[in-house]
Amino acid sequence: MSHYDEARRDLDSYIAARVPLIGIRTPEQVRAVRLLREVASSTRRVNLPFSIYTRATGLRDLRTNNSLQDDRSLVAAMDFAASQFTRRAQATTAFVDPDMLDADSSVTRHMAELARLADDHSGSIVLITDTPLWSGLQRLGMSITLEPPNVDEMYDIVVGFLKEQQGAITIDWTATDARRAAQFLVGVPEGTAVNILATIATAGRLHREDLDRLTEVKDKHFSDLAGLERVPLGPADRMIGGLHQLRTWLDRRHKVMLSDLRETSLRPPRGVLLVGVPGCGKSLSAKAVAAQWRLPLYRLDFAAILGMYVGQSEARLREALEMADRTAPCVLWIDEIEKGLSGQYDSTGVSRRMVGQFLYWLQESRSRVFVVATSNDVRSLPPELLRKGRFDELFFVDLPDETERAEIIRLYHGRYLRTEPDDELVGRLVAASDGFAGSDIEAALRELGYTVHTEGTTSLRPEFVVDTFVNTNPMSRTHPEEIAELRAWGRERAIPAGAAGAAGTPAAGGRRRVIVPGDT
Repeated sequence: MSHYDEARRDLDSYIAARVPLIGIRTPEQVRAVRLLREVASSTRRVNLPFSIYTRATGLRDLRTNNSLQDDRSLVAAMDFAASQFTRRAQATTAFVDPDMLDADSSVTRHMAELARLADDHSGSIVLITDTPLWSGLQRLGMSITLEPPNVDEMYDIVVGFLKEQQGAITIDWTATDARRAAQFLVGVPEGTAVNILATIATAGRLHREDLDRLTEVKDKHFSDLAGLERVPLGPADRMIGGLHQLRTWLDRRHKVMLSDLRETSLRPPRGVLLVGVPGCGKSLSAKAVAAQWRLPLYRLDFAAILGMYVGQSEARLREALEMADRTAPCVLWIDEIEKGLSGQYDSTGVSRRMVGQFLYWLQESRSRVFVVATSNDVRSLPPELLRKGRFDELFFVDLPDETERAEIIRLYHGRYLRTEPDDELVGRLVAASDGFAGSDIEAALRELGYTVHTEGTTSLRPEFVVDTFVNTNPMSRTHPEEIAELRAWGRERAIPAGAAGAAGTPAAGGRRRVIVPGDT
């Protein structure tokens, strides 16, 4: 059942039961008014009075849209409703987004008195608003939340739009494309979805490639999200060296992300937790996933979420996760998750409550939000975050082996020096970069790029390139004990993101065997 049908069922029941006050919470006023008009147009209610008040049009008959009085003020509309309730039984008056309904005020107290009068005469007041009602009003009746269209309802909206445009523009979309468009648009209001489709259709044709543009246009609707930062992506973000097992796993999850799961008991992929040596590509992986999957990338910033007042941090986290659900499909990047959810030195209990809130969302949300969380200090993470079933998988990102270092060297050599290195030079650089993280290799080649930019390519002698690598001091040499301890943890508890066994030679019986179905 769609959100709209569910809300219509509840509203029909409340009006039939003559509930004196009915709150409809939604930012889609037009959709809520249409819902109310459909309920009022039932054959069993044709003789019952229904009126509606908006600030722009004043008080009007809900069915005919005829004006009921010249005075367009809220007070005049409430006085008219009061007289209507006393003159006729089972009358219904709706008020669209009146001011100051979320707190104790003269307006809310006037509404409360009006609801009691409606109760005495089997009438009903319907309040359509996008803010919570004052508790004194809520206690007088029932509430309905009209959620944005779900995927089935959005599919009907997309199909309806395409039918309206037939003959006016060229439409290349198939039914499968319409279904994908619906999945991309889930989370936005109905009117916004139509506006997005209309914006793309102004070119005079709907190409299949336009499906990728839906996320871009949709993102502008959510351009200012509390706690979420949109991360711009470029062509270079699609490329990443090494991490072959992780990339293979992600390719399989991508197929599931695009699949129609309605007839299955499966949920969309939840995400991956990447732990390991700093500078080895964990953050780059988040960007690469979003770039390759052509999805918007949002970064969950815990520094922006934490507040100084009681309950503020939890409320901000809840709002950010709700907004992530609405922007779906998307990739949600949580960099160094231990800094926001460790709770190691927190005596207030805020971090623990945030952990519980995040884990609940991670387990129960059914939106297509793929989480890529990274951690450099996995020991400070709460154990419940590492339990199987939270994230889809836990990968350990280790120092790259020789083959991976060669791939990374070629990648950054082409990016910063604009040339392809020969095999002999790559071999020498691989030997000189033993113990390097990917970021160390990038830093060395970026430094060479600066030299070429200022002094020209004549300075780029093979010996100078090798010396630059030799003079680079990686973290594995400056902090060997920390790196060794971290690699020992990853060797036993996580799947290697790169070549199997890249984390070192494990003790007998301690190595995990990763079986990939269908591979030979």
